[in-house]
Amino acid sequence: MVTPGSSRGGPSRVAARGGVSAPGSPRVSSAATTFAALRRRWRWAPSGASTLERAARAFLLASAALVLACALYLYVFRYVGRGGRARAFAAAGFVGDAAGLGLGLGGVACDVFDGAWVPDDTGRHPLYNSSECPFAERGFDCLANGRNDTGYLKWRWKPRRCDVPRFAARTALERLRGKRVVFVGDSMSRTQWESFICMLMAGVDDPRTVFEVNGNEITKTIRHLAVRFASHGLTVEFFRSVFLVQEHPAPRHAPKRVKSTLRLDRMDNFSRKWVNSDVLIFNTGHWWTPTKLFDTDTSQKVCEVTELPSSEAKGNDKSEFGAILADVVTNMKVPITVLNVTLMGAFRSDAHVGTWSYPPTILDCSHWCLPGVPDAWNELVFSYLLTNVRQNFDIGVKFCFLARLAKHGRLNFMAACSIYPCIVIFDITRYTRELTYVRDKAAASARWFTGLLHSFLLFDLYTR
Repeated sequence: MVTPGSSRGGPSRVAARGGVSAPGSPRVSSAATTFAALRRRWRWAPSGASTLERAARAFLLASAALVLACALYLYVFRYVGRGGRARAFAAAGFVGDAAGLGLGLGGVACDVFDGAWVPDDTGRHPLYNSSECPFAERGFDCLANGRNDTGYLKWRWKPRRCDVPRFAARTALERLRGKRVVFVGDSMSRTQWESFICMLMAGVDDPRTVFEVNGNEITKTIRHLAVRFASHGLTVEFFRSVFLVQEHPAPRHAPKRVKSTLRLDRMDNFSRKWVNSDVLIFNTGHWWTPTKLFDTDTSQKVCEVTELPSSEAKGNDKSEFGAILADVVTNMKVPITVLNVTLMGAFRSDAHVGTWSYPPTILDCSHWCLPGVPDAWNELVFSYLLTNVRQNFDIGVKFCFLARLAKHGRLNFMAACSIYPCIVIFDITRYTRELTYVRDKAAASARWFTGLLHSFLLFDLYTR
């Protein structure tokens, strides 16, 4: 007997090849049906899949492969490979390469900061004449302001196991062709900016092709200065930002000694103008400090400027802050290169502006004469770019040159990087127990700096 809707030989008794029985079949177990359904779902390209479904599966697999490849690239090539070289420089300095730049002995890493100032018998220093450089500020031109001795101009920094490559202005201009170099910071940054421009001017055939884009005079009262090297399409800019971050009034219940606070989580409003730069050079902080090689009384009227570099550096980075900084940088996951110029400056008590400032009534024991010590900083920076990151710089990878300098016991450190690698330069002068009052009450402990450095660098790196 055949009931309506069924047949003995009909499809209701036969399961489909894929394992899914026809509707209403009581002879196929539920387990077999479930297995068959899963098999069809996870099959790469089932015969019954639509074109849209095939495209979706291909897109998902391609996306997963791309994410995996990016992760491997960032970890292996950027962190392990390049980071190793960056950390090697932080710990040991330059490493010789095939370019024959005279760095290192037998390819062994060299600590460029372990050395001394020696008389320059090569005749290459000074690298320029401040009086002939229209971008050197009068206040830093010690010779023009009455200094009679010229011996302080004829010293060069000599690491113990290697040599800093000779700065070639024409080579530097070619490597920077079409670039935008930005300096950000206080008057120390402006000094280094002026030094950098004057060093590059030595390679320019026609000085008339170099000009300040807004026609401004080089002075500390202007917050933004930009010098254009028209023949090379190069722009070198300076933004005055003393703390790099936003400054706010003191909180209502802050101690009386607190005059203002720093918002360490907010960059200066000018920061939006730095984003498109190719080289970022950050400096901040270093004003009147008690551990330079001069009298330490706060009411001092005398600045000890010697005629020769010191044979022993009294200023050093043997401080709690210096130890914290070294520990944090060593354990950073983001590769950071540190240029520690502390001892370089501590030796040069002869190179400060002193009484040869402009106007001469100002006693300046912090800034350097030009030409002078900032030239050596720029030589190290450009030498690093030539040796350790030659290929990356050519394809336009951005750099950061960061500075952390102590002032009056304030913990004055901020840094910002857009793209790896970063170069950090810091001059530890003295770290006292007195800390700047900030909104975060965790600042009561000196080790608050550790968390700030990690969080800020990572935040800035991944939110641009």
